[in-house]
Amino acid sequence: MKRLLVGALLTYCLAQPLAAQEREEITVAALTFVSSAPLFIAKERGYYDEEGLDVTFEFFRAAQPVAVAIASGDADFGVTAFTAGFYNLAGNGALKVIGAQSREEPGFEFSAYLASNEAWEDGLRSPEDLPGRELGMTQRGSSFHLMAGLLADKVGFDLDEVKLTTLEAVPNMISAVSTGQVDAVILPGWIARRVENEGQGHIIGWVHDYTPYQLGGLFTSTRNVEQRPEVVERFVRAYQRGAADYAAAFHQFDEDGERVFGEEAEALIPIIQQYTDATPDAIKGSASYIHPEGGLDVGSVYQQIEWFKREGLVGAQVDAADFIDLGFIESHFNLPE
Repeated sequence: MKRLLVGALLTYCLAQPLAAQEREEITVAALTFVSSAPLFIAKERGYYDEEGLDVTFEFFRAAQPVAVAIASGDADFGVTAFTAGFYNLAGNGALKVIGAQSREEPGFEFSAYLASNEAWEDGLRSPEDLPGRELGMTQRGSSFHLMAGLLADKVGFDLDEVKLTTLEAVPNMISAVSTGQVDAVILPGWIARRVENEGQGHIIGWVHDYTPYQLGGLFTSTRNVEQRPEVVERFVRAYQRGAADYAAAFHQFDEDGERVFGEEAEALIPIIQQYTDATPDAIKGSASYIHPEGGLDVGSVYQQIEWFKREGLVGAQVDAADFIDLGFIESHFNLPE
């Protein structure tokens, strides 16, 4: 009933001249990654403005501060990767996941397993060979930690068989694998390609081939959902238009299954560059799959939480059903029965 009332209100508002609608000042927290592109596209193509939203961005260098900014009320909406810290905040009632960001999807070389030259020469040729090796990652509870855990579950080895070394930041991971300090790391695909092309490592597999999963999401505060649902509706509509434009540009393949980047992609690359400072080749190489309507792989979120709980990184009380709000987007999928 609540959603129906909101829908009726929105129908009325949309029938009014834009000037008659109350404009809302919105702060969006994000990272300067290509995976945030739908946000940037919606801004530069005027989609927020058409919804009566004056959007400003606040950028962070890591995922957890993005979630904290939303929970504290310092920002209104955010997109970032899911981590143990994110799920603990959401489980405490501070956040609502309302849509999707990036997903590891076959055909999109988003995250790669990269072996050092020394480990490669010593026989590390596949992710299945990781037991008995040393794997570098940012920190426990990160998306990199999760990817390693999902791989272990999929392939059938105990993650305790892999020595996990925390290196805090991606640049440190690049340095560690390039110098042989660790045997392997998981890196964004475009970075792994660069390291391999420079002769500093070998790609031994792609995450999407082993464990496709929902890497990140669009979220807001519980307070916004409860007190400003019409603003959430307006923001989601603009985000979906940005996601649809992104998908039309970066989800294209030729008849041989190779990705192609045509006029739509060329038109969006300058927009993305404004916020990321990435080269066109880096943008193409890191353009992950994002559902064109912002649809979330809900079952994947449940799976992630269960894995983090097993590792003791997410509280036993955390339940995805409490913080995933299915009411703003119709195209969520893989819903638990």
